[in-house]
Amino acid sequence: MSVSPQTKPTSSPGEGEWVNRFARLPEAFFERPAPAPFPGAHCLATSPTMTARLGLSPEAFHADPWLGACTRGSALAGTDPVASVYAGHQFGVLVPQLGDGRAKLLGELCTPAGEHWELQVKGAGPTRFSRGADGRAVLRSSIREYLVSEAMAALGIPTTRAVALFGSSLRVMRERIEPGAIVLRAAPSFLRFGHFEYFHYNGYSGRLAELLDYALGHDYPELREAEDPVAALLEAVIARTARMIADWQAVGFCHGVMNTDNMSLLGLTIDYGPFAFMDAYDPGYICNHTDQGGRYAFDQQPQIAQWNLIRLAETLVCSFADPTREAAIERAQDLLQQFLPQYEQAWMAHMRAKLGLRDTQPDDRALIDELLARMAAEGVDYTRFFRQLPELDDPATHAMLEAELEEVEAWRAWWTRYQARRAQDTRSAETREAAMHAVNPKFVLRNHLAQEAIDQAEAGDASGVLKLQEILARPFDEQPEHERYAGLPPAWASGIQLSCSS
Repeated sequence: MSVSPQTKPTSSPGEGEWVNRFARLPEAFFERPAPAPFPGAHCLATSPTMTARLGLSPEAFHADPWLGACTRGSALAGTDPVASVYAGHQFGVLVPQLGDGRAKLLGELCTPAGEHWELQVKGAGPTRFSRGADGRAVLRSSIREYLVSEAMAALGIPTTRAVALFGSSLRVMRERIEPGAIVLRAAPSFLRFGHFEYFHYNGYSGRLAELLDYALGHDYPELREAEDPVAALLEAVIARTARMIADWQAVGFCHGVMNTDNMSLLGLTIDYGPFAFMDAYDPGYICNHTDQGGRYAFDQQPQIAQWNLIRLAETLVCSFADPTREAAIERAQDLLQQFLPQYEQAWMAHMRAKLGLRDTQPDDRALIDELLARMAAEGVDYTRFFRQLPELDDPATHAMLEAELEEVEAWRAWWTRYQARRAQDTRSAETREAAMHAVNPKFVLRNHLAQEAIDQAEAGDASGVLKLQEILARPFDEQPEHERYAGLPPAWASGIQLSCSS
């Protein structure tokens, strides 16, 4: 399930009050960026779910003060905008200083329900951490992030959220000249592994201690009274990250740039750039065409997540309560060894549910591995196969599938084993099918669907974005009127290339 925002006790600030705890840290943690012009700003879309959770009207973002605060940096009462500094391992190489180069944290809002959400604008102009870049985002990348944030939330996957999408008359140079845009996004916290790396690798031990105290109070208050709060923090991040990666793998989601600065301390999916939901199942699928070596390929995501957690542990181990460094390192290693078993347990639970299997049997992993091998060999569409799996009990539908396969006998052998395994489930076929449909989405944000909405929006019509947003909000529902959006990708979709500017 999606990570819930921090809910405060009755002594919390009042409804709709800005509390801005990050901005109260010493200025070594951030800079206060200057406003940047954003000509012709207008709101293209808002999230009904998130505006409601924030206690705001969707119409609020179509006019000042919210429109100006999100797009021009004009004052909004109670906010305290900052851009934070962090470091990160990018494609395995440490960059000792990065930071919010095109993002600005407006502040932290306490909602009418007592939730705390940090609100951040992405694409709002340069900061001290822009490294000579313009600090802008283009419309295509902003549409993709806006839509996938809400799609992932509807799938039940921990994620940052999108609140509003803004267009403009600004033109930005990337691979081509493109319209600029801004996304207002929200999260309980935007802390990343890279925040800890910055203070650790630059030798700021005192600041690292302050950051740890902030993280425990802000993001993990339940751990402050633990015997060793920092070790408990690492253990919690490992568990959340394991569940998140299992969620990704179960729906065929590929992040594309799993640098440590793109890893959330709360186990949220963050920083959507060259992401993709796989069409044809390919375990080695690379969605980022600049990832020449396949470091962030689909089947590498669990191992990369563990590698990133090791980098985080290196920044935390000196703050463990163990009496010696050797003892602290040993404890950290023990905690890190929990990652893959936790990931495996969560992933297997997902895959059993996708196959309609309720209990656990020793041969389940072999059954699942053989199915995935068959799917990869045949190039079977990942999302459609699992959604339509219950229908294969119908002989005519099964025959249609077999007509498309090259290795029919291998498939039949697997199907026979699967039927025997499934026969142990005493539920009715209807009950099992409903349970499978509740975990196997019919609709995901395929690249070609996003591209169609982008092309339409770049021509001045955002209706495609709004339509996709509506469909993706109910990914498990049949929605027969939108059958086209669940179809196989057209031939031209194979030519879509995604890079870090996406």
